[in-house]
Amino acid sequence: MADQADIREQVRQRYAESARSVTGGGCCESTVYDGNVTDDGTIVFGSGLYDSALANEAGAAVEASLGCGVPTAVADLHEGETVLDLGSGAGGDVLISARRVGSAGRVIGLDMTDEMLDLARRNATDAGASNVEFVKGYLEDIPLPDASVDVVISNCVINLAADKNIVLAEAARVTKRGGRFAVSDVIASENMDDVTRADMAAFTGCIAGALTEAQYRQALDRAGWSEVEVRYTHAVHDYAQAAIVRAVRS
Repeated sequence: MADQADIREQVRQRYAESARSVTGGGCCESTVYDGNVTDDGTIVFGSGLYDSALANEAGAAVEASLGCGVPTAVADLHEGETVLDLGSGAGGDVLISARRVGSAGRVIGLDMTDEMLDLARRNATDAGASNVEFVKGYLEDIPLPDASVDVVISNCVINLAADKNIVLAEAARVTKRGGRFAVSDVIASENMDDVTRADMAAFTGCIAGALTEAQYRQALDRAGWSEVEVRYTHAVHDYAQAAIVRAVRS
C-alpha cells in the first residue's frame, strides 16, 4: 500500500478532476467511482441518494455530490449549532446544514482540494448562504480550535484517509463534550480480499480504504467517542457497504 502522502495525492487528483468536470459543464452524474447505479438500478453513490426536498435546498451543490449517503438526514441539527463537514466537496451538505442551524449557527466545510473549494464557494454564493465558510486543510490536521464545533458530519470521505485513527481523534478534539458525530461512510467486509485492498483506484473510489465495522468502532472508542451506532444502508461493492455511523463525544 502506498504511503500517506501518495494516497492523499491520488485522492486529491481524482477529486480535482471531478470538480473540473462539474465546472466545465460535464454530466453531474459522472463521478470518481466506477458506477453510481448497480445493474438492478440501485443507486449507490451521488445525488440520486438525496430526496427531492433535500436536493432542492442545495441545488447544484447536491447535483455534484460524490457521496454514499445523506448525513444531514440523520445528524439532527438544531438552530444555532456549529457544524463541521469533513471533506465537504461541492458543498451540498454544508448548504443543507446551513438551513438547519439558521443565521445564529455556522457551518464549516473542510476540503484539501482547491478545485472543490472554489466550486463550493461559488455554490454558496449562488445560494446566498451567509453562515458558511470553506477552509482548506487535511482531515488529519483540522485547522480549528479544540471544542469549537457541536456536530461533525462527512459523506463518504473518512474512508479515503490513510490513517483513520488520526482523523477520528482530530474530529473528537474539535468537538465539544456531548457533541455529535454523524457521517455516511463505507464499511469493509471482514473478508475483503488482498487484491481489492491493494487497488489504489478502488481506494480513491472509497472501497479499499474502508475499515471493517469492528475496526471503526475501536477507532472511535480510542478517539474519545461513545454511544457508537452503525446502520447499514446499501451495498456498494461485493466487499463493502455504505453505512450511517453516529457517536457522541465523551
